[in-house]
Amino acid sequence: MSNAEPYLAQDDHAISDAALDTIFRSARTMRQWQDKPVSPALLMAIYDLARLGPTESNITPARFHFVVSKEAKARLEPLMDEGNRKQTMSAPATAIIGYDLDFARTLPTLAPRAAESLAAKLADDPERVKLMAMRSAGLQGGYFMVAARALGLDCGPMAGFDRNGIDREFFAGTAIKSYFLCNLGYGVSDSVRPRAARLGFDEAAKIL
Repeated sequence: MSNAEPYLAQDDHAISDAALDTIFRSARTMRQWQDKPVSPALLMAIYDLARLGPTESNITPARFHFVVSKEAKARLEPLMDEGNRKQTMSAPATAIIGYDLDFARTLPTLAPRAAESLAAKLADDPERVKLMAMRSAGLQGGYFMVAARALGLDCGPMAGFDRNGIDREFFAGTAIKSYFLCNLGYGVSDSVRPRAARLGFDEAAKIL
């Protein structure tokens, strides 16, 4: 074991400092991409990790559509804001992260002990359905980016797109609504912008 990382001897230290660098400290939002494809197997591996993260009552409402082919990119291009269009078209893959308002149909599989009572509570409460779906899908979107970085990819999350247009083009006939988009691939590292400021612990957190 490296003397530079003596804390790794502690039982509760799960991963190395190098792994933390990969996932958080050195990771950056990418806007320029190498011409290097992302395989379907890798996209599946990202999802297989991200799906394991906890959600409210295990409802797991996030849905992931990966836009990879030229045909799918052509459908996506006119729905992007001008500032996000070029980077999205050059990215090897773009994940559309959505939330399924009909997540209750999977409760018998995902939360069998609570399925009946939770479904009854949600039946006449669309606002609660939306809140639960968005809250847990947001968590899953975070897990998704951490998983992608852990498996060697760079991420470019975005909110600049025609939300209604995305829903019509990619989620027609379903109860899925788009949440945010995330470009995936191997970024051009020397193109990143300086890291913006973050709030310090005393500004954003308290120990009570």
